[in-house]
Amino acid sequence: MELHAAPYFLEFRHPFGISSGTRNRTPVVFTRLSCDGLCGYGEASMPPYTGETHESALAFLSAAGRIIKRFSDPLQTDALLDAVDAIAPGNSAAKAAIDIALHDLAGKVQRKPLYELFGTDPAAAPYTVYTIGIGDPALLEEKLQEALPYKILKIKLGSADDKRLVQLIRTYTDKPLVVDVNQGWDDSAFALDMIHWLSERHVLLVEQPLKKKMLDETARLTELSPLPVIADESVQRLEDIARISGAYSGINIKLMKCAGLREARKMIAAARGCGLKVLIGCMSETSCAATAAAHLSPLADWADLDGPLLIRKDYFTGIRFDEGRITLNDLPGTGALPAENLKF
Repeated sequence: MELHAAPYFLEFRHPFGISSGTRNRTPVVFTRLSCDGLCGYGEASMPPYTGETHESALAFLSAAGRIIKRFSDPLQTDALLDAVDAIAPGNSAAKAAIDIALHDLAGKVQRKPLYELFGTDPAAAPYTVYTIGIGDPALLEEKLQEALPYKILKIKLGSADDKRLVQLIRTYTDKPLVVDVNQGWDDSAFALDMIHWLSERHVLLVEQPLKKKMLDETARLTELSPLPVIADESVQRLEDIARISGAYSGINIKLMKCAGLREARKMIAAARGCGLKVLIGCMSETSCAATAAAHLSPLADWADLDGPLLIRKDYFTGIRFDEGRITLNDLPGTGALPAENLKF
């Protein structure tokens, strides 16, 4: 097998409260695994806070390419991914790009879509949330118009204006909300009061309300919370689940955090074993990675796979949304196909 990679940037359709320019762009590296005339496609999406860059991803993928050449069978998934994971710690998005491409290729070799190989039912896929960035309240009505087809909205909180923003949303729509605080509250008593207030305003869940280091405080908050409290920054990979179990109601699994589909499946099983709920999420991603994750969405309680909807240019086709419900095609592999002008 041969691995090829190329760097690109993704740009948000809206700035989500930050200035335009380089801070409104996310580095992404696309990968292609080739074997016997078939190609599998993968993606490493790396928002700046993850610490991964074009340079780090390409350096890791170069090292991985030398290992991948030793394998001739795409169905040696575990052996190949074990070898890639052992190259260096971290680099989870770069590892995810290889994992996604390998699963795509394996599905094509077997002429089956991933949901069939995984034993998931695409008809059971949930609705995705749709993120509303409230950087400029004057644009809120326009953003809500764009969100009309979607039944569940997501907003980011964690500022002094949290209540005002929720009240502003509620002047326009009564759709259920998912709230992502991104560790933005540092007082557990305040967080509990806010969650009680949010629970009266048709909010479904709260992601990462407290700093990830505040595990004991989060456990107490979760015990008293009327809403599910979901770990995001607090859980990256499989080994984190045992540590945070009991402190949260559920976990947000993202392929870019956990190094891909193989580990995401293990994390879902481990979470269920601990009595945790599952949100399948994404970074700022194209339909390449989001479609891969969508094959796991029937196993989740909620889905946040709106990444392709929030970028200016999607370099792949694949996942579709029927009034917000995740819809997969029946193509072999992930079902994501690159645009004709994507060069790598």
